[in-house]
Amino acid sequence: MPISVNGCIVSDTLIAEEAARLGGEAQPELAARRTLAIRELLLQRAGELGLLEGGVARVEAAFAGRDEEESVIEKLLEREVKTPQPTEDECRRHFATHPERFRSGDLAEVRHILFAVTPGTPVMALRDRAEVALAELRGAPGRFADRARELSNCPSGQQGGNLGQFGRGEMVPEFDRAVFDGAAEGLLPGLVTTRYGFHIIDIVRRIPGRALPFEVVHGSVAAYLATRVEAEALRQYVAVLAGRARIEGVDLATSGTPLMQ
Repeated sequence: MPISVNGCIVSDTLIAEEAARLGGEAQPELAARRTLAIRELLLQRAGELGLLEGGVARVEAAFAGRDEEESVIEKLLEREVKTPQPTEDECRRHFATHPERFRSGDLAEVRHILFAVTPGTPVMALRDRAEVALAELRGAPGRFADRARELSNCPSGQQGGNLGQFGRGEMVPEFDRAVFDGAAEGLLPGLVTTRYGFHIIDIVRRIPGRALPFEVVHGSVAAYLATRVEAEALRQYVAVLAGRARIEGVDLATSGTPLMQ
């Protein structure tokens, strides 16, 4: 069914296109519905504030493409969502609690099997295939390289899934967190979902870096905390807009804030 936001219809066709783009999500259609409803809310608010070209209200004809929409949304958020910068005391407290996030030179040797999501892919069936393969490998981890050659949609599959060594921040965030936000080695117990699809990940070896003093990583700590504060501010802003809107076809009450996935 289509989505209606204050009477403006988001078609099933647009929902399907967005779901294909978000195919790596656990529930791509739900993520697409939330994303499109939130974008529509923001663009309608931009229209109310006269931020659209010529001061017009929200209409599809006002935009030549998604880049223009995102430019308008950025202007709106700059104007209406103010996020305070973390204080030095807040940065020091976070660093003291999570020093492992700000080490230098952590490396991991990793191999993976990618079940890639592409337009038209039956996502739930693909996820089921990945879950079956993961269950098999948990019982027979020695088959990882063979199964990577047979199943993986990544070129690394021809090398048994081997990605070699890489450091923190070199992979997409979801993959990076799965590898580095922990100390485990071996086959991870669950699938890891990224924009590319579903991954079975095997951490072959870790090479620890070195601890860094707070003075060296102060900027990184501040940036990390600022991102978290901004995400919460955006969530609250969207909740306010949704609370006074008429929305059908999706429930934003339990939504995060997938503004620009």
